Amino acid sequence: MKIISKFENLPNNLKTFLLTLMDGMIVILSFYVAITFEENMNFTFKDPAIQNTVLSILVMYLMALHLLGTYKGMVKYFSTKDYITIGASSIIIAALFCTAKEYFRFFTLETNIILLAAMFTAVFSVVFRVFLRGLQYTIISRTSRSKQRLLIIGAGNSTSQIIKTLQTSLASEYTIVGIIDDDPDKYNRMMYGVKVIGDRNDIVSICEEKNIDVIFFSIANIKPKEKNKILRICDKTDARVKMVLPLDQIISEKNLHDAIRDVEVEDLLGREQIELNNNKISDYISGKVVLVTGAGGSIGSELCRQIVDFKPKKLVMLDIYENTLYETEMELRQKNKNAPIVTVIGSVRDQKRMEEIFDKYKPQIVFHAAAHKHVPLMEISPIEAIKNNVFGTLNVAECSDKYGVEKFTFISTDKAVNPTSIMGASKRICEMIIQAKNRNSKTTYSAVRFGNVLGSHGSVIPLFKKQIEDGGPVTVTHKEITRYFMLIPEAVGLILQSATFANGGEIFVLDMGEPVKIYDLAQTLIKMSGKNISIEIVGLRKGEKLYEELLMAEEGLIKTLHEKIMISRINAPTDSEMEQNIEKLRNLVEGSKHSRSDVKEVMKEIVPTFIDLED
Repeated sequence: MKIISKFENLPNNLKTFLLTLMDGMIVILSFYVAITFEENMNFTFKDPAIQNTVLSILVMYLMALHLLGTYKGMVKYFSTKDYITIGASSIIIAALFCTAKEYFRFFTLETNIILLAAMFTAVFSVVFRVFLRGLQYTIISRTSRSKQRLLIIGAGNSTSQIIKTLQTSLASEYTIVGIIDDDPDKYNRMMYGVKVIGDRNDIVSICEEKNIDVIFFSIANIKPKEKNKILRICDKTDARVKMVLPLDQIISEKNLHDAIRDVEVEDLLGREQIELNNNKISDYISGKVVLVTGAGGSIGSELCRQIVDFKPKKLVMLDIYENTLYETEMELRQKNKNAPIVTVIGSVRDQKRMEEIFDKYKPQIVFHAAAHKHVPLMEISPIEAIKNNVFGTLNVAECSDKYGVEKFTFISTDKAVNPTSIMGASKRICEMIIQAKNRNSKTTYSAVRFGNVLGSHGSVIPLFKKQIEDGGPVTVTHKEITRYFMLIPEAVGLILQSATFANGGEIFVLDMGEPVKIYDLAQTLIKMSGKNISIEIVGLRKGEKLYEELLMAEEGLIKTLHEKIMISRINAPTDSEMEQNIEKLRNLVEGSKHSRSDVKEVMKEIVPTFIDLED
């Protein structure tokens, strides 16, 4: 063992010399065995015929191996192709020699002896290298102090590539205990020496019996709900879980760490991919001037990404915060240098600035995503929520009417339903504005209402990840709190699809799937990270609900052409009621009373479903 360890540390030239020497000895040994096997002559180098034949074939064989680059490869990483090259070289050279010796009388060794020796040479050379490779793995195994016991889920192509990599460059890190696969025909079958030892129902017991440290999830073509079910089973074990990327993303065996990733929340939600009518969206956007407010935000920036793909005449990106707007612009220009985009700094609160932008660019389609959305912050600064959300929306809506916008889409929230926060109530008032404006304008106004999106600014998921990375604790406001979640690209795709359905005054409601308990989500994220981190219950924040809703009691749903998009039946206030509501809010903003309680009183008058949790 020590000799083999020292061999790996030798200079390359010396290792090549030693391997060449061994191959030379193998050739000589092969002739000895072949002659002995035939039992028709004595093996002695005193016979010139034998000397000439053996030495000639030996030189030709070793030269061929050098020319083919066999000695440049590391034995530890030898593949089937390398072994075939070694074996074929011996047979081919022997065959060529047997043909050539007919013209040279001093090569008198029988042809059958030469061919038999060549076969032995091929076998002995390959066996020698397999033996050497096995010894190297044994050394790695014995010298490793912290090998992780690994279970792989899925017996597909990605798994085969992963196993080959683990058995070579990462043999010191992992011991592969077995493979899990739901296909009964694969049970007890082997993949590169690793056995399929059960299906998903055996994961928990196998992890316990075999002391599994890590699970690699390596199924590429699987429905999200099925993936979620298997991951939930894995969650019952003590093992950490890693996701293996699809085979086409596994570049080489030297970058396995780049081919695996941590479990993401998207994996745990089990959301099916949503199909959109892209032709209808393209007809809606292509060749049009499109304005997106809040273009640097989570929803606004994704709107810009997707809108550019549908080839608008011009995309006007508006935001008050220059940093995120600049980042969005650079990202889009990196993908398409000729993208027809214009970035504009401005506040939706500033009516004069809005008129300048509408007059200059004359947008035909408007997506209004600019808003203050953080519930606790708006409880502290309620007047800012009214200024930005209500009057900002009013400014953009009025400009859309004045400058002949064809369609206006307002981005709402599930927090507008039976609101318990200033932010939620302000969004509900915005919905009222949209419905009221639609009655007396040539512009088609609509709103799209949905819940939380993963990865957005202020979202709980990035907070959890940061807390886990920092060693905890992970803070949850309440053990029973639940939320709807949707992926940002998914939500934006449905917003665009909703806009194509709009005839005026609709409040579209997106199907958010099943609500998720935040405490359970935090537990799973901690578990999947492999860290021992506590969860701290910190209590509900001001204005925060335990359960989010997408509909009020008086609302019903109307189906649309898309199964994930419905229309709320809620009635809009009359024009006079809306004028009175706006006047009340204007007096509040311009008056001297700006306390949270003052704002709440006015909100209760305008939004009958407003619930004050502090009453």
